[in-house]
Amino acid sequence: MPTKSIHHRGWHFLQIPGPSNTPERVLRAMGKPTLDHRGPEFGLLSKRILDGLKKLFQTDGHVIIYPSSGTGAWEAAMVNLFSPGDKVLAYETGHFAVLWKTLAEKIGIKVEWIEGDWRHGVDAQLVEDKLRNDSKIKGVMIVHNETSNGITSDVMEVRNAINNANHPALLLVDVVSSLGTTPFHQKEWGVDVAICASQKGLMMPPGLGFNSISKKAFEQAKQITNHQSYWQWEKIIEMNATGYFPYTPASGLFFGLEESLTMIFEEGLETLTQRHRKLASACRVACETWGLENQCLNPKAYSDSTTALIIPEGYNADELRSAILKEYNLSLGSGLGKLKSKVFRIGHLGDFNKLMLMATLSGVEMGMELTKIPFQKGGVQAAMKYLTDHPG
Repeated sequence: MPTKSIHHRGWHFLQIPGPSNTPERVLRAMGKPTLDHRGPEFGLLSKRILDGLKKLFQTDGHVIIYPSSGTGAWEAAMVNLFSPGDKVLAYETGHFAVLWKTLAEKIGIKVEWIEGDWRHGVDAQLVEDKLRNDSKIKGVMIVHNETSNGITSDVMEVRNAINNANHPALLLVDVVSSLGTTPFHQKEWGVDVAICASQKGLMMPPGLGFNSISKKAFEQAKQITNHQSYWQWEKIIEMNATGYFPYTPASGLFFGLEESLTMIFEEGLETLTQRHRKLASACRVACETWGLENQCLNPKAYSDSTTALIIPEGYNADELRSAILKEYNLSLGSGLGKLKSKVFRIGHLGDFNKLMLMATLSGVEMGMELTKIPFQKGGVQAAMKYLTDHPG
């Protein structure tokens, strides 16, 4: 006999750090009939989206859209800018920094690796010191916001470190979970390539990857003679001028992306980032009341999209997550890499509001009670008080 499935009534609470909840407006937009991706209507749609993305990244350069995950967007940036044997500097801030480093090595790039403890963001001074001693480094790779541990690094400090070292290295920044959740200013901060994907702050399903590139990065790419086709920026940019692509784009997702961008600009970028900051702060008030330790040790680096909490000694974070999912239909993020079973992660990003946060925190508190994990009660009430004391 087939295994009996568990059916929960009501909404499933998807509070992992991504993919985030997809708003009904976006889902409805994606239900539109397929367009001819060589026809005039699609060309106009593409131009509107590309203009909106430039506004979101805050760049005057080009934005490339790939039918890919963020991993594909990582690879695209690498193969457009570097040849096998080139050297880049990368910083270990968490699981996704490790994955990006591994990808770079697999395509033949040499990685100068600054090891980290997964509890702090990028130390810009270490970056500057490395650059002063190595003129062969061609790029610096950092993850702006690590959802594996809830840590946000200061991108501007890293740009200043590159400038202080008077080094020509390009600055590549993963903004997969920070774009649309956390302040990001590509041109002002001197970011040469910002790498993103659709499934977090953009409130979309997975399936779109982005490279937002500066003029300096585009000129550097013209010097690369690697054999490449699909990822190549130059041909895509050439066709994007008329609204089209040199491959079949994920046209159904384009309708959703346009609606997502509309929602973001209706709210306003400043209001949007303030909302994320307030909800993240309320979440941490609850966590501190519970007495759970934050994986991020520096309060200035707390993420506005994710909070990663260390489970008390002798308990298993995955067992807690499993119990919460089964009993309350609430999905929380698992520990990744060396944090497996040691932390659970609360995603508070995207299409998310105060009542959704309160429901999530209630599920966590009830789950800890259910699994007999030691904690101090009152986290939900503390978060509620924080939100009522900070209206708006």
